[in-house]
Amino acid sequence: MEISLLSSSLKNKAFEPALLGKLELRNRIIKAATYEGMTPNGIPGDRLLNFHKNITEGGVGMTTIGYCTTEADGRISDQMMYLHDEIRPQLTTMTAELKKSGARVSGQMTHCGNFSKNRHMQRLKRPLGPSPQINILGIPSGLPFAGAMTHSDIDHLVQTYHDAALLMKEVGFDATEIHFSHGYGLSQFISPKTNKRSDEYGGSLANRMRLPLRVLEAVRKAVGDDFPILGKMGLTDAVKGGLNEDEAIEVAAMLDQGGIDALITSGGTSSYNVMKMFRGDSIIKGMIEIEKNPLAKLGMKLLGPSLFKEYPYEELYFLDGAKRVRDKVQCQIVYIGGCTTMDSLETVMNAGIDFVQLGRPLLKDPRYVNNATAALNEGRNYINGCTHCNRCVALIEHPEGIRCPEND
Repeated sequence: MEISLLSSSLKNKAFEPALLGKLELRNRIIKAATYEGMTPNGIPGDRLLNFHKNITEGGVGMTTIGYCTTEADGRISDQMMYLHDEIRPQLTTMTAELKKSGARVSGQMTHCGNFSKNRHMQRLKRPLGPSPQINILGIPSGLPFAGAMTHSDIDHLVQTYHDAALLMKEVGFDATEIHFSHGYGLSQFISPKTNKRSDEYGGSLANRMRLPLRVLEAVRKAVGDDFPILGKMGLTDAVKGGLNEDEAIEVAAMLDQGGIDALITSGGTSSYNVMKMFRGDSIIKGMIEIEKNPLAKLGMKLLGPSLFKEYPYEELYFLDGAKRVRDKVQCQIVYIGGCTTMDSLETVMNAGIDFVQLGRPLLKDPRYVNNATAALNEGRNYINGCTHCNRCVALIEHPEGIRCPEND
């Protein structure tokens, strides 16, 4: 199916150079941060490099290395990478190689908080979050309980973000993304579902935002004014008692006032409602496919429907919320959430949103940008081919890491 010349000219805006803060990107397409599952024993190597190299050579404006945790105990599992001096050479090599294509490189700083199955903790004996609670993810690993951070723990956490950001800048990253959402450490403080504290870090939204804003301030101090800081925020936790969209808009305003350069408007939580962010086929199908333990496979089949809600896929499922944030803040907006087609990309650009982050479409076609622009130049419509089966999501635990199974 061909597209009109008018439509083609509008869609091309996404593929034109743009400034992210003061950083020039060759286009407005950014690879979303996804845990790649490609850092065995926490070490980045050729597998991670080649994964992102395929995407940068495919034309994106910037790629994002997913889940760069700020300390060893911030990892969900001990196979995740954390930012420390011993991996400085590998990171320096990786950023230099990825930038040879003309793309920029960002890294997502995150911390698991109380959502962990890491049995090889270094500083702590058990995961810590804002308040004591059951650690559902950690039950099979013998970590059923999570404790509450003391003020000293909170101060330590803020320092880890500062030090991680400084390291990222020194090894050649062009930008950094702070993960404020999806049920991880900072999100746990923001959400009334998980933050039951009665001190200055709990209760009102201003108090619940105290730690995230301290982290933002520390990161800015580490990287300076010209280094872009993005923040992935949640529009909703999509769970009873959690963050709702009205309150999320105020979160966006606070981060904006705190000096963030761009906000990425996502939603859902990995701990309570992961399908809110993915949409499409349930990820339990892929988990059952790769599970080798017969008992575990049976348990997944029996419990899967109750653990993973059904959200049929639709394009631009977070667009209304992104528009509300756009109208509230002065910083730039990065859209994420079901932007697979050229029509959707056009809609986002016409909505005055600055950039688009893509995850699954780039797994399906790492050359998305090059292929789409070639099609537009020839007057053809680019069709990505992602079916939103979500089998890729389950592969984060696979020895080879994530990929699109439909490309096999």
